[in-house]
Amino acid sequence: MHTELAWLKAIAPDLMGVVTKRYQVLQFINWMAPVGRRTLAEQMKISERALRTETDFLRSQGLLESSKSGMVLTAKGLETFHGLDHLMNQLLGIKDDEKRLAAQLQIDHCLVVSGDADQSGRVLDELGKTLNSTLQLLLPPGRLTVAVMGGTTMAHLARQLTFQLSAGRELTFVPARGGLGEAVTIQANSIAAAMAEATDSNYRALYVPENLSSESYESLIKEPSVKEVLGLIDKAQVVIHSVGDALIMARRRGMSSDTISMLKAKHAVAEAFGVFYDASGKVVYKIPQIGLQLADLDHIPYVFAVAAGKSKSKAIAAYMQHAPSRTWLLTDVGATNSILTGATR
Repeated sequence: MHTELAWLKAIAPDLMGVVTKRYQVLQFINWMAPVGRRTLAEQMKISERALRTETDFLRSQGLLESSKSGMVLTAKGLETFHGLDHLMNQLLGIKDDEKRLAAQLQIDHCLVVSGDADQSGRVLDELGKTLNSTLQLLLPPGRLTVAVMGGTTMAHLARQLTFQLSAGRELTFVPARGGLGEAVTIQANSIAAAMAEATDSNYRALYVPENLSSESYESLIKEPSVKEVLGLIDKAQVVIHSVGDALIMARRRGMSSDTISMLKAKHAVAEAFGVFYDASGKVVYKIPQIGLQLADLDHIPYVFAVAAGKSKSKAIAAYMQHAPSRTWLLTDVGATNSILTGATR
């Protein structure tokens, strides 16, 4: 396949550009349908005139249709779009980039979707669909406890999981940590509940604040209800988490201005599991937290990290220096290109 593509690019480079452009038009319409031409042009960052040329051609081929609500793909258009997935991944170099990214980050698996989450939230939806299909493929049948973190990325993922995931499996979703300082919709408890609802599964909540004194921490973990959920978390076979921008996460958690100033002074770029890192991967700060700790990942069979967008590239590169090698990283082209070209530095 690589050789054939190289020949095609050599003899008809313009053709490759046309195919790529039309595939991307189909992709964006699939994400956003029904969508008007002006909105689509803004999202794709091309002129309406250039877009009209492509959509007129695709309509003439029976691949899309228009109504007052906007453009949608026809059944033939959907079939064509999905049928081109493998070829376009090769043409765009995504599969090669997955291997290069995994090697550079020293982890076993990377899955990359096209686009940049900084430019379109639809990319996160695609990551959610990729996560859903990957979980269906990898997770064994039987009883499984899935520990999940909070955050805006995780909220997007939760909406893309499906009930097919629980076929042959008895899933229980639990929050990977306590934390009541964030907006309710992105707390780990809410994400666990949303994933359980989407997959027709069970969930358990952990209602404890995150920023605790040592005395309060020791007291809380002895509470029967807390102790029971912590036991489930400790025995989790699956972890799904995101990687956050350090300063955004610090503000979201209501950390003091002095602490935020300290994080700035130490050039913190990433946060995961309550641990803050600088760009070199050095730990610069830790938050005492109830629930899953980074070290716990060493005994958990299935670990999925999801982070996307060029703006997250520094955070991804920093955290992955501490991630278990068997981690599955799900990300996008925006972050991947930034990491591979060294633009994170």
